[in-house]
This record gives sequence, structure tokens and C-alpha cells, in this order.
Amino acid sequence: MLPAMTNLYTAQATATGGRAGHAKTDDGRLDVNLSVPAAIGGDDGSGTNPEQLFAAGYAACFQGALGVVARRQKVELSDDSTITARVGLQRAGLAFALDVELEGHFPNLSAEEGLALMQAAHEVCPYSVATRGNVDVRLSVR
Repeated sequence: MLPAMTNLYTAQATATGGRAGHAKTDDGRLDVNLSVPAAIGGDDGSGTNPEQLFAAGYAACFQGALGVVARRQKVELSDDSTITARVGLQRAGLAFALDVELEGHFPNLSAEEGLALMQAAHEVCPYSVATRGNVDVRLSVR
């Protein structure tokens, strides 16, 4: 059982027109056109798509969690460390599902050290906690 939670922040976004529409946050900081990738029958227009937005959010959040874990473990991450998130859209019968690969790049750590840090971050990252048991998330180090 998780301990009682305290809300720290709430983001709000509104979408219109579905995958070929528009999305905007209530504060106007994110204001994007959406388009459907050709791979799933769309026109591959100039807009972004939900999978790209999810990938960007997950990569940023996960890298933040890595920083927290690294500080707790007294591991120094180099400034050019990166997390790349690849979000796949899968067909699951009549439904759809996501799968995710998180790839870390840690120039100052061995692959084993980097993967161990990623595994620890995967336990605390809000995106990882939210997707656990629902989305196949794979961790790797470049």
C-alpha cells in the first residue's frame, strides 16, 4: 500500500479534434497542432502526436528521477547524460496499447552502473509508477 499522497502540482490540457486536432494547456505554454502519422493511416502532417508528447514527457520525467536517485546514491551524472524514450503504439485485438523503451546515455558511467541507476529511477519516476503493470517498459543503456 502506498503512503498517503499530497498533490504537488496539476497540469491541465484540452484537446479538440482528436489525433488530427489541437491541444493546449490552460496556461498557454503548450499549444500544438496534432496530426496522424502515415504509419497509422494519417497524412503525416506537420503537427505532433500523442505518442511523441508522451515520449517527451516520459524522457524528461525519467531523467529528473535519475537525478534524484543519483543524488541519493551519491553518483555524479555528467551534464551530457540523456534519456531517449521510444513510445510504440500497438494493436491489441480491438484495443490499442503502448510500449516504451527508455535508453540511457551516461558518458561517465559503465553500462552496468547506468542500468542500475535506471532501474532505481524506474521505481520512483511518476510515469514509471503510473505505467507499471499496464505498459511494457524496457530499460537499456547506449
